[in-house]
Amino acid sequence: MNAIVSAAQTQLIQCKNTGDVRKLSAKLFQDVQDKTKDNVFSLCGELLGRHMHCIAFDFAHRMKKQYDENTFDVFEMWLAKYVRGWGECDDFCVHAFGELICQRPALFSRVVAWTVREEFWMRRAASVVLLVCIRRNRYQDIQPLRIADILMQDRHHLVLKGYGWMLKELSLKEPELVFAYLLHNRAVMPRIAYRYALQKLGAGEQGIPLP
Repeated sequence: MNAIVSAAQTQLIQCKNTGDVRKLSAKLFQDVQDKTKDNVFSLCGELLGRHMHCIAFDFAHRMKKQYDENTFDVFEMWLAKYVRGWGECDDFCVHAFGELICQRPALFSRVVAWTVREEFWMRRAASVVLLVCIRRNRYQDIQPLRIADILMQDRHHLVLKGYGWMLKELSLKEPELVFAYLLHNRAVMPRIAYRYALQKLGAGEQGIPLP
């Protein structure tokens, strides 16, 4: 076992919350001598294999200046192989993976394919991974509403919450666009997604009908 991975495994049990884990991750990353992408991603793979997702995804995010198009294949493999819950999905997608899509929006076409995956976290990731682009006003070359259209009546509540969250974030940038989208889809959009998307629009003030 790599010394960094061993140290992470030993010290992780002393962490009481996510903040402690992130502090540990920062300290461990400083101890990595070879900070080339290949070496760090290899460490990430070992960490993920030992269920230390938070540290692995933090390491991956710290390598953002070395991302390239091939990084997508690595990240997609991690997403499919190691992620199982919404927390791991969101941590990965709103940091490292979201950063990659923000840097290389042409990769959005590959994200669309996740919307028909069997694993619910892959479908949730299709919307959550776009949050970085939206928050940085770099969503012109991606299509958030296309993802919402495809996932509109997904069978899993965490997928519905995921695209509802995406629409909520988009409403902070494009309130009129999201307002019109919700009005157009209010008869078919599941209540849970609709209410998530509505949170920042102010239903009472805007007069948007609630389901």
